[in-house]
Amino acid sequence: METPKPGRTKKLNKKFYEGELKKLQVELVKLQEWIKVNKLKVVVIFEGRDAAGKGGTIARITQYLNPRICKVVALGTPTEREKTQWYFQRYAPHLPAAGEMVLFDRSWYNRAGVEKVMGFCTNDEYWEFLRSCPNFERMLIRSGIILIKYWFSVSQEEQEKRFRSRIDDPTKRWKLSPMDMKSMELFVEYSKAKDEMFAYTDTKISPWFVVESDDKKRARLNCIHHLLSMIPYKELEHQPIELPERKENKGYVRPPIEEMTFVPSVY
Repeated sequence: METPKPGRTKKLNKKFYEGELKKLQVELVKLQEWIKVNKLKVVVIFEGRDAAGKGGTIARITQYLNPRICKVVALGTPTEREKTQWYFQRYAPHLPAAGEMVLFDRSWYNRAGVEKVMGFCTNDEYWEFLRSCPNFERMLIRSGIILIKYWFSVSQEEQEKRFRSRIDDPTKRWKLSPMDMKSMELFVEYSKAKDEMFAYTDTKISPWFVVESDDKKRARLNCIHHLLSMIPYKELEHQPIELPERKENKGYVRPPIEEMTFVPSVY
């Protein structure tokens, strides 16, 4: 499925963007059905800096998908008990069964990013992660899981612009945290951590795919288009659907409408 390429110096035309997005979302529904019928197990990892556009892309991917088949995992801060477990243990229960696709909005790579930069893990824990992560992912792939990893790359200027827009927008202010503010201050440290992480975990069997995300709309379209290209699928034939006729009402009397409590018609 090839996507037209309008001039890259301009912002995408809204009508073009929405038209292309809808086409891709239709293909995602076909992919979802293929995954279910063929009992595939798919894991897609979304990593990148704060405000890089991961959440918006995930939202467009899942917009028309069945949440029982395509699940989003966004884990919070580990509990005291989880901190004592094998590091990958808290992620393992969220891995897909046959016929499922799991999207990780941040993943086990927290250890190589925020935990490393903010000092939430020891140096030994950090290096153990870099040594063991490729083996862990190799085990997943050998077990039959299709593993796809995306890194959303955003410039320092664009990240700051998005943070400022969140401050001014009451519907987005919840997205800002003290950790986000710190990530701006430590931009270079995060860059170094990302480069070191890639050096160890960008492997032939499990490569990183970088999404340029200064332009959110292009990033969404490019990422979804690439995801569709990573899993060979076909459109399944569907049996015609006919709605049954309603059965006759045989003496059923509905309760008086006055006895029901309705939501006020404010609009």
